[in-house]
Parts: sequence; structure tokens; C-alpha cells
Amino acid sequence: MINLAQEAATGLTDEGLIAIGKGLVYGLAAIGAAIGIGNVFSNAIQAMARQPETAGTTRTTMFLGFALIEALALIGFVLTFIL
Repeated sequence: MINLAQEAATGLTDEGLIAIGKGLVYGLAAIGAAIGIGNVFSNAIQAMARQPETAGTTRTTMFLGFALIEALALIGFVLTFIL
């Protein structure tokens, strides 16, 4: 009861800090995924431009890399709800 009164007096609660933490978790996961996806597509386009005959294999590898990186972003999204 005393702890609740102290929190009300100071205006600081753990709920606000938890919300900031959730935002940081998903924000960092999204930023990391965006950078990774950008690198995957950039390098795949360069590889297809250098060797057009391997475009099919490169495209398959590109989409596999995209899916794996996007899975990490989705894990970060789910983690925000678990916290």
C-alpha cells in the first residue's frame, strides 16, 4: 500500500518503462531487418548484373535470405507482446 502511494506521488510507474522497452525491442528489430534486407537485395542485383546467366539461382537465394531476415523481424514483433 505504501509503495502504491509512493508511485502515485512521484508519477513514475513501471508500465511506462515497459512500454518504452517494448518500443525499443521492436524498433531495433525492424531497423536491423531493414538494413539486412537492403543488403540482400543490393548484393543480389549486383550479382545478377555481373552474371546474368546465374540470375535464377541468385533470385532463389535472394528470396531465401529475405525470408530468413524477415523471420527475425517477426520474432522481434512477437517478443514485444511477450514482454
